[in-house]
This record gives sequence, C-alpha cells and structure tokens, in this order.
Amino acid sequence: MDTLEAIHTRRSIRKYTDRPVPWELVKELLRAAMCAPSAVNAQPWVFVVIDDRKLLDEIPTYSPYAGMCREAPLAIMVCGDTTQEKAPGFWVQDCSAATQNLLLAAHAVGLGAVWTGIYPMEDRVEGFRKAFGLPEHVIPLGLVPIGYPAQSPVLQDRYRVEKVHCNAYRKREE
Repeated sequence: MDTLEAIHTRRSIRKYTDRPVPWELVKELLRAAMCAPSAVNAQPWVFVVIDDRKLLDEIPTYSPYAGMCREAPLAIMVCGDTTQEKAPGFWVQDCSAATQNLLLAAHAVGLGAVWTGIYPMEDRVEGFRKAFGLPEHVIPLGLVPIGYPAQSPVLQDRYRVEKVHCNAYRKREE
C-alpha cells in the first residue's frame, strides 16, 4: 500500500477480532510512530503498550469513549515527556504526529486502530496517570486501541472545497 492509499483508506476501527497482535508487529508500529517529525527533533514521546486484559477492560471506567478496549487485544498510550522538550509546549504536536504515524502504520499492515483522546481532559489524564503510574512529567495524550479489524467502514472522499482558502481567509459568498 502506498502512502496516499494508506491516508485515503484509513478509518477509525472500533471492533476487533480476538486474534492477538504479534510483538514484532507492535515493534514495527512503534518504529513508525518514532519516525514522526518533532520540534527541534526532541522526540519527547513515550509509549506504554497495554496488552493485559484486566487493564484494557478497566480503561473505559476512566476514559468513557474507549469502550472498544474491552475487545481490543492491545492498546498503545502515547505520552509526552516534558523533560525531553527542547521547544516547550510542542510535545502535543510532536506526539500527535507520532500518533498519526502509528494509525497509518497499523492500517498499512492490516490492523485496525482508533485514536481516543486523553489530554487535555484532566479527569482522563488523572485516570491514566493513576492506572499506569505515570510521573508528573509524563502526560498521556491519547490511547490507540489496536487489533485485527472486525468491521469495514465505508470509504468516502473527505475533500471539502469550502475548507480551502488561498493567500488569506475569506468568507465564501453564497
């Protein structure tokens, strides 16, 4: 699958088979995530791989939109380590780029994944911090449940001309 095909055909997958994801494949996903660009090449990301069934089943109790964790064979939490920043505040963008790489890599190898937000929702941040023993300088940005897809979402062209402006923002006339 080439890059544009991966971008155009990737969809959020929330239903998974019970087939386990091999560790070698997980390493490939993490390798792709770590190839993301980052401000001043700081690479302030930290990843927590979660494959313990009990931990996955508990996640929806403190992250209400992560119910699919009860089906997913694993999830990867993407966190920012603020002690690794060279450009303060850019950890969010850096970790977001890593998350997008992770999603595209999962799709490219036949896995399904979905980005569930954690930061900046303080209750979710604290839930993950407590559940996984994260230190204060490590902030969870998002959780990506991953598995072999048990659904096939309909593809659609999401290009919208009304969202494009050239040289300045101009309100379009009706």
